[in-house]
Amino acid sequence: MKEVLDYLNACGTFYLATTEGDQPRVRPFGAVSEFEGKLYIATNNKKNVFDQMKKNPKVEISAMNKGTWIRLEAEAIQDDRREAREAMMEANKASLSKMYSVDDGIFEVLYLKNATATICSFTGEPKVIKF
Repeated sequence: MKEVLDYLNACGTFYLATTEGDQPRVRPFGAVSEFEGKLYIATNNKKNVFDQMKKNPKVEISAMNKGTWIRLEAEAIQDDRREAREAMMEANKASLSKMYSVDDGIFEVLYLKNATATICSFTGEPKVIKF
């Protein structure tokens, strides 16, 4: 899981795909952290993406870095504990503190469950990481 976290942090921006009915929806994300051995993402509970993940927790993340790319399949599970929000805020203070506070009522964190990450390149074999 640490390799996936490091990869996503190195990318800076990664793209999260959800579904809305039968339509895929993709948008850029940038906040990721580790808490209690799980990989977390963050969003705002007023956004459509949050509603989409609540209705169908299956998500995919994709990003590119230095001639490689990652595809990460998982289930996004809401964690409403303050400690989880604090960990995310601490790991992403520069970007998240401009938009959220830990107790603002809109800041949400979700961990990735049953995750499979595949890191690929044009020159090597894919590397699969499950967590």
